[in-house]
Amino acid sequence: MSFLEKHQRNVDLTAFDGKIPVHYRYTLGLAGDKFFTAIKKDGKFVGTHCEECDVIYSPPSVYCERCFASLEDSWVELPSTGTVVAFTVVTEDDQGKELDCPQVIAAIQLDGADNTFVHRICDCCIEDLAIGAHVQAVFKPKKERKGTLDDIEYFEIAAE
Repeated sequence: MSFLEKHQRNVDLTAFDGKIPVHYRYTLGLAGDKFFTAIKKDGKFVGTHCEECDVIYSPPSVYCERCFASLEDSWVELPSTGTVVAFTVVTEDDQGKELDCPQVIAAIQLDGADNTFVHRICDCCIEDLAIGAHVQAVFKPKKERKGTLDDIEYFEIAAE
């Protein structure tokens, strides 16, 4: 079958195994730059606040996803604590090889923010971890930070 033919049933489709080399460069933009600069320099999280919708984005956005208002001048500082809204335990690497130590990856909603981002949870916390758990960011020492998400070593269960 050629690419120009129309398929009437999905079982008639053909898949080809292979690799497509894709090289890209991701630019941070204004919001990403301020977010990662705050992490690198101060070990802090920042976000943007839409007054119209009363929504705080962190990681930040330069516009509100709900009303499209500009948020370029609406920066707020957020605590380094948050709530686990979803998580998974990863036991194999991307090649299917078993990991020596399982890794926990979680969607975390920072306290005060309305969106989430994904990061690692300390592997020593697996037994205590649950959806709704309150967690605290652990940042690398300032000298080792480079302005990436890896400047956050992991999140751990927050002390109450």
